[in-house]
Amino acid sequence: MRLSALRPTQCSMRTKHMCVFVPFFSGLCASDCAHCPFWALYGIRGRQDGPSILLAVVVPEMISTRFLFPFFRPAALAAGLWPVSKPPHSSMLPLWRRALAPYTPPLRPFCCLTPRIYIRRSVRALPSKTPSAARIVCTAETSVEEQKKTGFDFNQYMGERAKLIDAALDKSVPMQYPEVINESMRYSLLAGGKRVRPALCLASCELVGGSIDQAMPTACALEMIHTMSLIHDDLPSMDNDDFRRGKPTNHKVYGEEMAILAGDALLSLSFEYIARETKGVDAQRVLQVIVEVGKSVGSEGLVGGQVVDIKSEGDSSVGLDTLKYIHEHKTAALLESAVVSGAILGGAGQEDIDRLRKYSRSIGLAFQVVDDILDITATTEELGKTAGKDLAVAKATYPSLVGLERSKEIAEELIADAKAQLASYDPAKAAPLYALAEYIKMRKN
Repeated sequence: MRLSALRPTQCSMRTKHMCVFVPFFSGLCASDCAHCPFWALYGIRGRQDGPSILLAVVVPEMISTRFLFPFFRPAALAAGLWPVSKPPHSSMLPLWRRALAPYTPPLRPFCCLTPRIYIRRSVRALPSKTPSAARIVCTAETSVEEQKKTGFDFNQYMGERAKLIDAALDKSVPMQYPEVINESMRYSLLAGGKRVRPALCLASCELVGGSIDQAMPTACALEMIHTMSLIHDDLPSMDNDDFRRGKPTNHKVYGEEMAILAGDALLSLSFEYIARETKGVDAQRVLQVIVEVGKSVGSEGLVGGQVVDIKSEGDSSVGLDTLKYIHEHKTAALLESAVVSGAILGGAGQEDIDRLRKYSRSIGLAFQVVDDILDITATTEELGKTAGKDLAVAKATYPSLVGLERSKEIAEELIADAKAQLASYDPAKAAPLYALAEYIKMRKN
């Protein structure tokens, strides 16, 4: 296809974006997309309440390197252009391009052989609102009846906890040399999110008589681990996603190498942080928490679930037992670790730990069942990540195996089972865990 054949195209996704391609030269594109001999710039988004324009400028690399070098190449780099066969690391971009990175589409190879497919993959999410605003939207979906019944204001509770958690996370990863790795870690760790895992950890600790200060280091560590899993999950070799929480994914901003290392650094820091920062708790209990958290991340937890998930893609023989294993390990294990660790730090006995473990397993599985439902019922803008990806890769989900309505019923049953485990506790002290369970069922992203 010749570049001159390209026309402004309205994206078919549910967004307000227009893609406009402006070629400098007309010419043929190499048949191999990986060696597409053109340069490209993906321009600045417009306002959130109006249409956005993505300006793609393409120039034959042959011309820039053979005939106009050294004049064209420096000028192109200064303008933010980069040869698509080798996308740049963010530190090599001009200052204005780095400053606009959170509000612009990530740089990606462009092949004029598949313009429409590329448009659909590139223009997928509006810039997210501020983290605090996004969080308020999330929490506002809990049951009004539930809040009236208990007199517990879940929105206020989550807002207060989010401020405490965000402040602690900000201190946990200070900017220091080498700056780029800490910047990459902080980019994803402080990108907002619901903070469900740290909130569960704090709530379970307080339920059994502990304090926020005792559980906060572990709450931060759990969010570090969760963030690591998202960074790695978004990599091209895994889910290959471009957006997370409404922003370009870590590897789109810092490159794949730095994203992998940022995830590794967050994982190792999480255990160090629990051991170093936990105060006023018996050493044996701290060790028990480290074991609990470690198990939830490794081959018996998150990694194990991820492995089975990867191996099951496109396999039509995958049944409910395998799917339940994936969800219980890939998602529920870390939620379980959050609740149980908080209880251990708060001084809970074995009976309380067992009861809260059952609670957390139920909400953990419900969380992923709801995630499966949202993947087909919510938009990319609502989710802050790409909608419909499970369907696109023929991944087994609860809706694909038992249908949408039965999936909703299963989520309801799991949340009811979780709430039943809290019946023996003081309703006022257990209110946050009741509300968090309800939120997991009602959430929209």
